[in-house]
Amino acid sequence: MHLGDVLDLSRAQFAMTAIFHILWPILTISLSAFLVLVEVLWLRTGNVGYYRHARFWSKLLALNFAVGVVSGIPMEFQFGTNWEGFSRYSGQFFGNILGFEGAMAFMLEAGFIGVMLLGWGRVPRGVHLFATSMVALGSSISAFWIMVANSWMQTPARVTVENGKIIVTDYVAAIFNPDMVWGVTHMWVAAIETGMFVIAGISAWNLFKRRNPEFFVLSIKIALLVLVFVAPIQIWLGDSSGGSVFATQPAKGAAIEGHWTTNKPGTAASWSRLAWPNQKEQRNDWSLEVPGMLSILATHTLNGEVKGLHDFAPADQPPMLPLLYYAFRVMAGIGFAFMVLAFWTAYVLRKTRGSLERFLAHRKLLLVWVLCIPLPYVAVEAGWIVREVGRQPWVVYGLLRTKDAVSTAAASSVTLRMAMFFASYAVLLATFFVLARNWLRAGPDLTLNPPAAVKASAAATVTEY
Repeated sequence: MHLGDVLDLSRAQFAMTAIFHILWPILTISLSAFLVLVEVLWLRTGNVGYYRHARFWSKLLALNFAVGVVSGIPMEFQFGTNWEGFSRYSGQFFGNILGFEGAMAFMLEAGFIGVMLLGWGRVPRGVHLFATSMVALGSSISAFWIMVANSWMQTPARVTVENGKIIVTDYVAAIFNPDMVWGVTHMWVAAIETGMFVIAGISAWNLFKRRNPEFFVLSIKIALLVLVFVAPIQIWLGDSSGGSVFATQPAKGAAIEGHWTTNKPGTAASWSRLAWPNQKEQRNDWSLEVPGMLSILATHTLNGEVKGLHDFAPADQPPMLPLLYYAFRVMAGIGFAFMVLAFWTAYVLRKTRGSLERFLAHRKLLLVWVLCIPLPYVAVEAGWIVREVGRQPWVVYGLLRTKDAVSTAAASSVTLRMAMFFASYAVLLATFFVLARNWLRAGPDLTLNPPAAVKASAAATVTEY
């Protein structure tokens, strides 16, 4: 097989591992933050309901965390096995950032998750809250460093190339590269939004079935309180991130909007609501356009210049244009739908005036929340497709092409590894669903009471819990 075959297989393997692995960290980030919130509410109010929420949802976090750890191992190994050129070229920065993530974030999570899960009644309540907070902080720090590494690949800053390797001239500026702020915040808020929709969707299913309604109506209210704030913020972050893309990666911006010809000075670029980009013919086969709108969306000005794909050689254009174009619209469409659903549900809750029965009567609304459980994952995956495929044909934008980053391994070995990873991920996914189903069927333990407070001087004493 030729190098192109190895490149395609390596890209396919990375896509498979990334698409699977990202499912788990985003829920760990949001669930851990949710657990901090309910534990604080329990300690401040003494309401045993918040304590029972902490115990119930922490089981899902533990299961999710375990699968995330296992599924993440191939992500780092393949930089050495499949992307030798990339590792050699950018290891001074990229390798260090991954090292920071492991030492500063993963170790923090792993060190405190045992205390969080097993420390009830064994450590003082303040210490337990600290452990829960450290798990949440660790998961967020992990997202920060991973997104720093990825953002640098999108907009590499403060580096020079010597003897075929990256030399970082300013680490702080490289970390705070032009894409970093938008990349980190957009991803972190997406994770929070995902977790709140999972919690709300699971709660809505139990409310739909009238299982422990007093318990799950509190879950959905807490998740909804978070969502009415973060859903509109996420739309603003998405818009700001898009503006950054048009400024720093104009080829990607043009690709996700199916925009071919740069608008002339004094004129506005039209926005295609729907189109079918044809890369071979270098045009759209068809397009439904809104005159002048793309300049407003991309530059926030009436006549701002938006570079078209014709300004870039076909070899420098992102591939798979229809996938990019529609992945972006799926992500954005889901984001707007989430905001509408969150505000509509808040309105319905206000109309019911605290009546559980009146809220349970809105069965179609509850069912919509259940059906929405997969959608944040779809939006996140679509966003990563836009982010990663849109960066092509560069692995480090403008500096290192993907074809120059791939290892010289035999195609058969890449195929074998990919098959092994696929089989392992299938087993992990099936195991997760079986255990998650058992967790859902068991439901919350409404007889569970908080353990007796443990004083700091007697923290070694084990009490029943």
